[in-house]
Amino acid sequence: MSWLRSFYDRLIFPRPVLVLLLFGALLLIASLRLDQFRLDASAESLVLEDDRSLEQYREVNRRFTTSDDFLVVTYTPDQELFSNEGLALLASLRDELAALENVSSTNSILNVPLLHSPDLTLDTVNSEIKTIDEDDVTPDTAKKALLNNPLYPNLLISEDARTTAIQVNLPTPERYFELLRERNELRDKVQSGQASAEEQQRLETVSQAFIEFTEAQGEERDRTIKRVRGILDSYRDRAEIYLGGVPMIVADMIRFIQNDLSTFGVGVLIFLLLTLAIIFRQWRWVLVPLLCCSFTVWLVIGYLSWAQWPVTVISSNFVSLLLIMTLSLTIHLIVRYREFQHDDPEAESRDTLRHTLLAMIKPCFYMAITTIVAFGSLTFSGIRPVIDFGWMMTIGLTVAFLITFIIFPALLALLPPPVDDRVRSNRIPFTDWFARFTEHYGKTVLVGSAILAVLCVIGLNRLTVENSFIDYFKSSTEIHQGMITIDDRLGGTTPLDVVITDEKPPESEAGGDPFASDCDPFVEDCEGAEEYRDTWFTYQKMDRLGKVHDYLDSLPETGKVMSIDTTLDILAQVNGGEPLNALELAFVPSAVPDDLKDILLTPYISEEHDQARFSIRILETSPDLRRQALLDRIRTHLTEEMGFEDDQVKLTGMTVMYNNMLQSLFDSQIKTIGIVFLAIMVMFLILFRSIKLALIGMAPNLIAAGSVLGLMGWLGIPLDMMTITVAAITVGIAVDDTIHYIHRFKTEFEKDGDYLATMHRCHRSIGQAMFFTSLTIITGFSILVLSNFIPTIYFGLFTGFAMFMALVGALTLLPRLIVLVKPFGAEL
Repeated sequence: MSWLRSFYDRLIFPRPVLVLLLFGALLLIASLRLDQFRLDASAESLVLEDDRSLEQYREVNRRFTTSDDFLVVTYTPDQELFSNEGLALLASLRDELAALENVSSTNSILNVPLLHSPDLTLDTVNSEIKTIDEDDVTPDTAKKALLNNPLYPNLLISEDARTTAIQVNLPTPERYFELLRERNELRDKVQSGQASAEEQQRLETVSQAFIEFTEAQGEERDRTIKRVRGILDSYRDRAEIYLGGVPMIVADMIRFIQNDLSTFGVGVLIFLLLTLAIIFRQWRWVLVPLLCCSFTVWLVIGYLSWAQWPVTVISSNFVSLLLIMTLSLTIHLIVRYREFQHDDPEAESRDTLRHTLLAMIKPCFYMAITTIVAFGSLTFSGIRPVIDFGWMMTIGLTVAFLITFIIFPALLALLPPPVDDRVRSNRIPFTDWFARFTEHYGKTVLVGSAILAVLCVIGLNRLTVENSFIDYFKSSTEIHQGMITIDDRLGGTTPLDVVITDEKPPESEAGGDPFASDCDPFVEDCEGAEEYRDTWFTYQKMDRLGKVHDYLDSLPETGKVMSIDTTLDILAQVNGGEPLNALELAFVPSAVPDDLKDILLTPYISEEHDQARFSIRILETSPDLRRQALLDRIRTHLTEEMGFEDDQVKLTGMTVMYNNMLQSLFDSQIKTIGIVFLAIMVMFLILFRSIKLALIGMAPNLIAAGSVLGLMGWLGIPLDMMTITVAAITVGIAVDDTIHYIHRFKTEFEKDGDYLATMHRCHRSIGQAMFFTSLTIITGFSILVLSNFIPTIYFGLFTGFAMFMALVGALTLLPRLIVLVKPFGAEL
């Protein structure tokens, strides 16, 4: 420690002003690009690192000319919808929305083809199409036409004809896809090692251009959504109106996160400061931790801004966690400083500070390293935002440690605190009670811990990784109410696409004569005739697709299902209610008017790529929704029951991408948590150089982490993209208390060799610091329950519970095991 003593005596203590000035310059540099700090809730932030689901999703949208880039306005007027006044009010709202700058078009019951006329046939469909906008259609006729059409009910209009929807299209500019395509191609070249230096430089340029373009588009879309909400507000006195759609969900998630980062970040800090003021009752012990916490967050955010490293939904709580870790370090230093000050009140403040730093740097370093290991487990998840979160916390913990042991002493050298006569009287009987309880009821502690461990294991087995977007928002929020309305009346929220690729016949068979047999495939139901037709529109293929449609529609988790079968049902209505025969099927592509193909054909059939698409809306409000089980059930039925090859069936969409992310989180975090504990066990062996101490130190960590995850299992709270990180957080928190207690126990035991006496002294000293840290953090994070974002609420509650369980384990089970096993040798 001589070099460390020299470091403080020569650099920090004599020149605290210079140290702070140099650090201030560093803060200034970090702040130069704070305007580049950004949040990202895009689709790319919810997919695996090597997952191609996003590209498949975009590819399907391009092939079938579809998109999820639209808002949904649900509209339930106070008066009758299908009346002249009701339709006029709807038209007024639609026109105001359509007039917005970034809205390309709108779809509603006003402009969709009614396909209902006595003179309408397959031959006259082009001339007899009517709309409410363009033709003199009575409200009753329009209502009947819309409800009898297979396409519109539960999509644009509810079955009771009380609620309708306006689809507000927000197209993504082609420039976005050009930049995305070029960036991905260059990135693949770089990753494969085939890129030239010029291409590597081009990748940086294109990536920067893509980020800037995406940010500009995001800001523009946010402004559009804000204007849409403004228009809707002016109609709410005459109708029940909600806003939904994927862009709105993304925008609201970002808004909630930004609110939590700012409002609750400040709120947490205020709560922490009030608690510090009540505990220590000296303004220095409030100011110094405040500055250290603020500096840590400032530097890390500055670094993320310089590196253009976006914060996502998953990593948005890094600010709160950095506050926890930095505050924990500073509180331990404060308590130790006050102890030295009380033991030798006549000592120079610089000597007291030196003793504090030299005594605490080792356990704090151990704490930082093991916590980094815990958060480092996140880098193995395979999900880029989770990996980034792990690295953010690794960088943040490093910064927190350096600030605590450089800036903290520099500040105290300038502001030496006076001797506080209340140090002894400040002792809280809480930790003394734990010491007495552990001494007299040691068996109860062990039996209680064993029972708790069993309950944890049972709870862990009850954990699920399913969740619905609706569960992220309080029932009082518009997004929650809108999802319920869309699910209940308009066919579901989250998109899922099932794409089936046609099976190509062998070359020898494909070149055969389709009329070689006595069966004419154009006019008859010919067994096997479809293998000679290079088209989807044959009787056999359409019959098979119809069975797929019926199966998907029968699933309880699915709402509206649309496919070519929906189009055939519409054409059957036009055909007088009779299903199309084989010959009529063959001429469907030419029979459908050009202006209806984008509605009836191209969204469901891609002849160019030999693919058929089924568009499904998943009911987010379904209590039995289990995404992985649903996707497995669909694939199994299509391949095993209906005879499709596995490579013919492709499942894509937001449902698939979100599910892939959840399942990967489960695999990487829950199933590998044993590896995380093994890594920490190795760290303990290195730190304590005793297998007994390593095993003893693991016990409270296992109990703390198991308690949080087990509680989630018992309460039925599913793991999702935010709550999954609670495991790593809990391990990091529990490890801190364990290291500090064992290190202090070892130091105190050398004084008299009495385990019980040492335990009581540790509870009165380091136990106080652990108690103050836990109390401060639990109190501070309690404010998060006021958030509108449910994951933030869970984060606050489970962080507080983790702190409590870590504290209880470190003050009961840990000392009981130390007294029982005697890892420091026999008593003197």
